[in-house]
Amino acid sequence: MRAWNRAKLLASYLRGSARVRGLPVEYIVETTAKCNLYCPMCPRETHKQPKEDMTDEIFTRLVNESGQSAEHMMLIGLGEPLLDPKIFDRIEYCERHRVSTLLSTNGTLLDDAAIDRLLSSPLAHITLSFDGSTKESFEYYRKGARFEKVRDNFVRFARRKHELRAPVQVVMQMVRMERNAGEVDEFMRLWSAVPGVDQVRIKEDETNVLDPEAGHEASDWKHPCHYLWRGPVYVKHNGDVYPCCQSYMLNGERIGNIGEQPLAEIWNAAPMQELRRMHTSGRAGEVDMCSRCCTTIPHPLLVTGSLLFHGRTVRRLIPWIERLTYFARLPRMLLKPPRKRVPPPVELVQIVETKR
Repeated sequence: MRAWNRAKLLASYLRGSARVRGLPVEYIVETTAKCNLYCPMCPRETHKQPKEDMTDEIFTRLVNESGQSAEHMMLIGLGEPLLDPKIFDRIEYCERHRVSTLLSTNGTLLDDAAIDRLLSSPLAHITLSFDGSTKESFEYYRKGARFEKVRDNFVRFARRKHELRAPVQVVMQMVRMERNAGEVDEFMRLWSAVPGVDQVRIKEDETNVLDPEAGHEASDWKHPCHYLWRGPVYVKHNGDVYPCCQSYMLNGERIGNIGEQPLAEIWNAAPMQELRRMHTSGRAGEVDMCSRCCTTIPHPLLVTGSLLFHGRTVRRLIPWIERLTYFARLPRMLLKPPRKRVPPPVELVQIVETKR
């Protein structure tokens, strides 16, 4: 069923169909809008959020309607997942529908009890966000967090994962920005040495909060954005559905609400079809949110590859694709990065694979 769904999505993408047969492979599901930190680069600083969680009704409806085709759900959004009191129940519910899950955490709540529950859960991936290798840069970007406490929480989590031989993939990630750009080597050295860390990843900032002029030139849009055919779609805590992972933060319009409409109807709603037509006609640069998007546009060859494999596998392969393209200096052929003003364009992405 899932392979057939991917085949239908790929056929729709390659044909440039405005109406898509099949449902998204991936979803970003904001199970909570609550957060305990202030981070100057986070879109929640420009889009104020209520202190609310997603209801069981909305979450179960989403999973039930997508469960035969969905392959991967990232239970993240503009909130800290560990503030969601039902996050472990949601991971289990996805697993019962054969949907793999990912969390990204700021680490402030990663105490022993949370570590044990996460490592005994069927969670497939976890990203440990640690934006800096010095106290000064980390606490500048993660206001409200203590460098030493979060560092120790992450080290303890990774070592415990290593001891238990837990299957969850652990990625240590730093978003490279102006104040931490010179700390890349030290960050990689520090976390590559920690048992239980599977990947150390340095990635670019994909928001334009700190760089409002960032985005894509109209000439960048030689190929339509695969998110509009493959996903991930973005589901807010209140059930509002947005076309892609960036659209809400870029003031895009919602395309429906999972609590009010069937998922299949939302996925092919009139605004969604119009977006696809704009992209396939080479006019994506005329769409305000697309022109200001800071994600990289992949070549159709990479999009095809992303629909040949299960979403869980693609999630594991993405760092390798980044590594091959950036280190081989092929981004202009396979990936089209957005224009950015800061930080300086060096060491764009570096991945170090470490033994569990």
